[in-house]
Order: sequence, then C-alpha cells, then structure tokens
Amino acid sequence: MSIFIAIILFATYIICMRFVSSTIEKVGEKKSVNTYRIKYIGKTLNISLTVFFVIVLFLLLGIQYSQLSVFLSSVFAVIGVALFAQWSILSNITSSLIIFFAFPYRVGDVIRIVDKDDDLSGIIEEISLFHVIILRGDALITYPNSLMLQKAVIKVSDLSKLPPHASTLNQLVNNSPANTDKPTEKEASVK
Repeated sequence: MSIFIAIILFATYIICMRFVSSTIEKVGEKKSVNTYRIKYIGKTLNISLTVFFVIVLFLLLGIQYSQLSVFLSSVFAVIGVALFAQWSILSNITSSLIIFFAFPYRVGDVIRIVDKDDDLSGIIEEISLFHVIILRGDALITYPNSLMLQKAVIKVSDLSKLPPHASTLNQLVNNSPANTDKPTEKEASVK
C-alpha cells in the first residue's frame, strides 16, 4: 500500500513541478520579466516543492512527526552553524535577495563598480545566489553580492566614459544576449 501511495505522490510531484514551471514562464513572458529572473524563481520554487514533497512522503510512509522533526532540526542546526561560521556566505545570500528585488541593474547592463584602488567595468552576465558574474573583455569576473551592495555601482550609458581597458565593451554590448533582439544601427537606418 505504501508503494502505491509513493507512486501517486511522485506522479503528483511531477505534475506540480511542470505546472509551476510553465506558469512561471507564462507569467514571466506576459510581464516581460528577464529570463534570468524567471529561471531563478523557478529554481527556488522547485527546491521548495521538492522539500515539501519529501516531507509529505516521509509522513505518508509512516515516519513519525517527532522523528522527522528531530532529523530536520539536526539538519538546520548543521546548516546554521555552517552559515554562522561563514558570515560572508550568509551576507551574500541576504544580498542576493536584496539584489533580486531592489537592484536597479539587470543582466546585459554595462556597469562600473567604483572602488578606491581599481574601478571594475563590464557587462552583467548573470546574477546568482552568491555572486554577480561580470564580463570584462574576454574574462569573466565573479563579484560577491555583498560587495555589490557596499560599493558604488554606475550604469554606463555612454561607453566612451569607460576606462581604456574597456575598449572591447562596445563590441560585447552589441553581442550581449540582452541586446540580441535590438536592431543594430545599420538595421535601424534601413527601416
């Protein structure tokens, strides 16, 4: 009987995952949300659904709530100690949430991060849970989310104001995934 319940629960899980993924994509396209944000929300909800269905499966298979709560509290205690030991990880996760909801820059934007020693300029390629990936020339730079919120970040609209090392950024901007659907100057002049 418990195998039958597990099979039904697994089928329900698969159906829910597909429904949630397709709903997120439809709403994202309807609201013109960046594809990277859609993927980020999809991953987060998929992980949450997976955890929920695993807990339900344990409860349906007869594992008592007290045993499950001891196991989960042990897991959360270990995770809590690990995060406490690594403040930077916790601050990057918190910064990730702030960046996701309130960051004025998006994937494909050309930015300059002002630092007292060295300015960093490039194209935002990806915003993830722990860091922002910036394309600078032919190199990818991984920049921690917590530093992204602590430093001054300038959105560059005039590429001539970038430092000399950024001479290839104009070419990169034109080839950026965020700009592939925009017509080039030549195409715009023909229309």
